[in-house]
Amino acid sequence: MLHVKPEQSQLCEAALIKRVKSGDQAAYTLLYELHIKRVYGICLRLLADQSHAEDAAQEVFVQVWHKVAQFDGRSQFSTWLYSVASNVAINYLRKQKNWLQKVVSIEHSGMDEQSVNDWKGLNGLDKLIVRLPERARMVFVLFAIEGYRHEEIAEQLGMAVGSSKSQYHRARLLLQEWYENE
Repeated sequence: MLHVKPEQSQLCEAALIKRVKSGDQAAYTLLYELHIKRVYGICLRLLADQSHAEDAAQEVFVQVWHKVAQFDGRSQFSTWLYSVASNVAINYLRKQKNWLQKVVSIEHSGMDEQSVNDWKGLNGLDKLIVRLPERARMVFVLFAIEGYRHEEIAEQLGMAVGSSKSQYHRARLLLQEWYENE
């Protein structure tokens, strides 16, 4: 089994990115294969819908193809990519909401418990995360999993910093309650 050191992996990825920037579709395919599972996971956790997560993940890579020239290399490519994924998923969610949902309720739940249990693709904490109400789920994923600060989350989701902290606290309480009852 071949072991690749992290610095070697970054050099390989840097070479791939350079090739993608020059229009190399084979390099793009390799980059896609390296990151699609994680990008899909981010989208699924944020959207709590398998079909929408698949669509959003594909949109992420369409945007990457068009915007890869904007990646300047000051951060890791994965950091930039996962930021794109978070933004695409959040924008996808905003587009999918119809006006009636906005009028009747600002918040709806994620997957119901039966849908989560029927779908074999989820396990562990992910089964609980996708059940969270939308805003609590988005804040939890962005803060606890993706490492965003509450100030960044508040700006991205158009809410107050205190609301972000409150939604995170709500998510943690719900997750703890559900975990203890499993």
